[in-house]
Amino acid sequence: MKFLAPAASLLLLAVATAPAAADDEPGRIRVIGRASQEIAPDFASVEIGVESRGATPAAALDAASQAAKGIVATAKAMGVAEADIGTSSITLQPRTKNVRLPDGTMGERDDGYTAGNRVRVRLAEMGKLGELMRRTLESGANRIEGISFGLRDPASADAAVQVAAVKDAKAQAERIAEATGVKLGTVLSIESPPRAESPRPMPYGLAMKAAAPRGRTAVPVEAGTIETSAEVDAVFAIGR
Repeated sequence: MKFLAPAASLLLLAVATAPAAADDEPGRIRVIGRASQEIAPDFASVEIGVESRGATPAAALDAASQAAKGIVATAKAMGVAEADIGTSSITLQPRTKNVRLPDGTMGERDDGYTAGNRVRVRLAEMGKLGELMRRTLESGANRIEGISFGLRDPASADAAVQVAAVKDAKAQAERIAEATGVKLGTVLSIESPPRAESPRPMPYGLAMKAAAPRGRTAVPVEAGTIETSAEVDAVFAIGR
């Protein structure tokens, strides 16, 4: 886990927008503390599914269900816990096709049914993500959607970066007090609105490598890092 110190330009902006001793707040130092951190994700989540056609609703749904069983079986065979495998959606809808009617006009005619079954798999061993997708396609899947990366305990990451933001605010206040020849007093208030950013893959992230069996092409996957940030508005008294 690595905390990123705020850039000097951000520090100057914070001081400029929040004066050390505002006219309406005599005897106070107000600063904006900021911090961010980058963490490697500890799980990957992917939605794998199948879409099948059938002449009847039952035929379409049975075909999709059979393929979904193959997805689940493949995930379990690769060591994924049952708690990390779950159905995300099941769909069934009639199909139609355009046909030319006897009078020469175009119309629609029933053309069987389409059924879908999607399974959400959460994988702790992210190096196996590419292999998982490749193997489920061989077991009957024909849909891969919604690949994402996350943390199993995001609250812990948020708390750590918030603490770092408070420490940054105090360090700024101490520098301002020293520069102006005053003594920093106690903290009067701290406002901490949630400012955590949404997790997103970074271009300089971690490359996930999975060994593929001979004759198959590995699916390249990069997990990247998850970046979170926090901001606090802190007011300190000027001591005597």
